[in-house]
Amino acid sequence: MTQPRPAASPAAPRYAGWIGRATGSSLYRHTIGRLADSRRVRLALLAGVPLVWIAALHLGPIFQMANISFMASYPPPPDGAAYTLANYGLFFSDRLYFMPFIRSLVFAAVVTLSTLVIVYPVAYYVAKVVQPKNRMRALLLLLIPFWAGELIRTFSVIMLLANRGAVNVLLRELGFIDRPIPMLYTSFSLSFGVVYLLALYMLLPLYSAIEKIPTQLVHAAADLGAGPFQRFRRVILPLSKDGIVSGCSLVYLTSVGVFAAPLLLGGPNSVIFPEVIAQLFHSSNDKWPEGAAFAMLMLAVSLTTVGLFMRIVGGRSVRLM
Repeated sequence: MTQPRPAASPAAPRYAGWIGRATGSSLYRHTIGRLADSRRVRLALLAGVPLVWIAALHLGPIFQMANISFMASYPPPPDGAAYTLANYGLFFSDRLYFMPFIRSLVFAAVVTLSTLVIVYPVAYYVAKVVQPKNRMRALLLLLIPFWAGELIRTFSVIMLLANRGAVNVLLRELGFIDRPIPMLYTSFSLSFGVVYLLALYMLLPLYSAIEKIPTQLVHAAADLGAGPFQRFRRVILPLSKDGIVSGCSLVYLTSVGVFAAPLLLGGPNSVIFPEVIAQLFHSSNDKWPEGAAFAMLMLAVSLTTVGLFMRIVGGRSVRLM
């Protein structure tokens, strides 16, 4: 004899409180509710906001910059804008502009390599040596300095490396020096400051990639007789390739266009290309087209360099973190 089925309980309302009353109203059902019932409309609404954001605030200014770079003068005259390639030709015809450009690319490459060498051991220590329950605390301690603004951190580097800064005072108190070591307003101070400012862009991708490496693989390599260097070269380094490519790309693209730090930390022999571009925009001669052309050249070369780096080092399987 079959037992009678228990009566089905009434379906719980989809939303409770005032949200449930609002979504159950006829006004909602005939307006937003009808749009939400369509899968295509939902996808369009979800994708519309970020697409509009990217188009209006990212791609739009770049397209406008590219348009200005071909103009003979800006603002254009009332009878219409005249377009020319002379703005780009100026870059190749004058060594005054070419040398800071090369200096910026070399500077960005050195900063990127230095940041990778300095930050990689830190990321590995936090991801593999620190206990899992303490990793978030260790990351928080590393991220606290980056809560301050870029200018504040730049001035902290000045107070650290100045003639009366913390480093010179410490060396003098320990008896290593009698006179202050001139570290500020040099290529060293500029590189040190930019590495400090951009370390976060390298730390997070490296930590994310290294943390995902199974510890069992490292232990298996050790059981098979691999030494520490072999385990690092054959296991850890290849498996952290995604983090290396992502971190180096972010640091390079940021350092090649850094502007505030060279003004505050660099000297007369460390002028880089962003300063040249800023001078064209800020000059009284209204050289906006030349500045826009130089900016587009730097953007194109930077993206091409990073693309080649990702293809050569990362290969087809690399993923940005």
